[in-house]
Amino acid sequence: MNITESLLHALKAHGAQEIFGIPGDFALDLFKVIEDSRVLPLYTLSHEPSVGFAADAAARLNCGLGVAAITYGAGALNIVNPVAAAYAEKSPVVVISGAPGEQEEHSGLLLHHQAKTIDSQSLIFKEVTCDQVKLDDADRAANDIARVLKNCRQTSRPVYIELPRDQVFQPGRPVSKLALSRPDPDALEACVQEVLNRLDGAKFPVLMVGVEIRRYRLEQKVAQLAQKLALPVVTSFMGRGLLANTKAPLLGTYMGVAGDPDITRCVEESDALLLLGVILSDTNFGVSKKQIDLRKTVQAVDGQVSLGFHVYPKIPLDALVDGLLQRVSSRQPQSEIRPKVSYPRGLQADDNTITPTDIAKGVNDLMADHGGMPIAADTGDCLFTALEIENTAFVAPGYYATMGFGVPAGLGIQATSGERPLILVGDGAFQMTGWELGNCSRYGWDPIVLVFNNSSWEMLRAFQPHAGFNDLNEWRFAELANALGGEGQRVSTRRELKQALDTAVRQRGRFQLIDIRIPRGVLSNTLARFVAGIKERRSKPTT
Repeated sequence: MNITESLLHALKAHGAQEIFGIPGDFALDLFKVIEDSRVLPLYTLSHEPSVGFAADAAARLNCGLGVAAITYGAGALNIVNPVAAAYAEKSPVVVISGAPGEQEEHSGLLLHHQAKTIDSQSLIFKEVTCDQVKLDDADRAANDIARVLKNCRQTSRPVYIELPRDQVFQPGRPVSKLALSRPDPDALEACVQEVLNRLDGAKFPVLMVGVEIRRYRLEQKVAQLAQKLALPVVTSFMGRGLLANTKAPLLGTYMGVAGDPDITRCVEESDALLLLGVILSDTNFGVSKKQIDLRKTVQAVDGQVSLGFHVYPKIPLDALVDGLLQRVSSRQPQSEIRPKVSYPRGLQADDNTITPTDIAKGVNDLMADHGGMPIAADTGDCLFTALEIENTAFVAPGYYATMGFGVPAGLGIQATSGERPLILVGDGAFQMTGWELGNCSRYGWDPIVLVFNNSSWEMLRAFQPHAGFNDLNEWRFAELANALGGEGQRVSTRRELKQALDTAVRQRGRFQLIDIRIPRGVLSNTLARFVAGIKERRSKPTT
């Protein structure tokens, strides 16, 4: 066994199911071992950002490790943005970069792909990963790999592994799987009791769930906890898609002024808002109708629990949930739990132009007739339109909001799960990474891709309505689909959209792209409210 094989077996043991990558000269031996060993399947894409997004989506869907393999310099620096997104949104992505060997490093010459110094790349990744290692010592490699992968799992954040090419075939040892840190039992007991006291003393407690409950495989347990506590449950904006296949009393997604008024009132009037795994970001709380006093909430995130000014450090989310489940007995709700939100259905087959809500209706009709599908959404109005779609497995850059995520994320979903995904993407984001669909035929992927095509960066136009830089040329994406190995349809009326969706869901084996023409200036209701809320917030003087 060599070092590379040790690493690959360790990745698999820690929950990785595949590797996404693009080879380069400093990583050729690395990729050869990946291919020949067959420890994990390898999927190569066309551009490094897509590799990062695909690995991120695979990690999110499987609650395991996503793996991205690239070469030194020109490859690795291309993937920094997706890794930053994974760090911000707590997705455990392992970045493996080939690197120059010791002889090259000390040759006295500047090396191709080198930026400032040989170590500039690792210093850059130190900013967007929770742990880093250079595997330049065969005797130490197994312990270093074990430490880094443990930290990736424990924090649910990316890590960086650099493998010099003269180390690829060095002898390696099996990597132990280190146990995750556990809390002090007395501290955990005190924390659980204080949380229960807070809930028991409240008139209207509410549970909000965020991304960490999926990162740590807690959805079923949290659903059980919500039932035993008889609490109404909402997801944060970033947590959209959580609890989709559970019996939790889920109301919908909290979006403040941009969301359902009843859900907004439920959250903002709660006197005990229990936040499990919710990241305190502006997209989650930046458009609250009534400012939430976070000091009066219970926050369990980032490995600690905060109740006002009382903080319990080193209490992992899974330990808290287990502790609550062990202690709590079933209780009667103190107020009626309102039924969940209904989603728009019944796309009309007429000759009216298409709105984002029409797309949501069409997707809801499709899933009602043919079953649920996992969804990958890009940023922009396609993401806000997804809030009008029935709750299902869902990945999107809800906080970091980077463009280009949707298409490669959808490919990552199908690669890791085998399920056919639905991809929602705007025309601007499609121009960045949509070409990755050309790789579908190699691997038998056949996603359904809905392109929100308004020849515009429409979400940016919502904030700068008179700026000409938001205008894009009209790209006829449907005509490109056949050249990329798929099938494309261009639609501009609701009748055509309904027919195209019906056709796409029946066709298997090739990706199906529907180029949906939406008039400029037409937004989803949710995005329109979100923009209005942000503008109102920005117009208020700071105090």
